[in-house]
Amino acid sequence: VQLQASGGGLVQAGGSLRLSCVVSGYLFQLNDMGWYRQPPGKQRELVATITSGGQINYASSVKGRFTISRDNAKNTQYLQMDNLRPEDTAVYYCNANLIPSFGSRPRDYWGEGTQVTVSS
Repeated sequence: VQLQASGGGLVQAGGSLRLSCVVSGYLFQLNDMGWYRQPPGKQRELVATITSGGQINYASSVKGRFTISRDNAKNTQYLQMDNLRPEDTAVYYCNANLIPSFGSRPRDYWGEGTQVTVSS
C-alpha cells in the first residue's frame, strides 16, 4: 500500500490550491483519511480528517477556508484550499487508516508530503 500526494506548489496569498492523495495497492478496507501539515520549524499538526462515513473535522485555523473530501471508489482524498495565507506554508502529508488484508489490524499509512508555499 502506498499513498501518493500531489497538487502542492507556490501561490500568492488569497489564492487556491487543490491537493490529491491516492491510495494504491491492494487493501482490504479503507477507514479514516486526513491531511496533516508541518510548518517550517514546527511540529506536524492536524489539518482535516474525514471518516469512511463522511464525518469531517477541521483544525480551527483552516475552518471555512479548506474543504476535505474523498472518493471511495477511487481510494482518493482531496483538500481544496481557498483564501490561502502565508501561515499555511508547510509540507502537507496525507494519512489513511486502513486494513491491508483480511484479518490484519488497522494501521496508519502516510504519504511523502507535498510542499505548499504561500507568498505574501
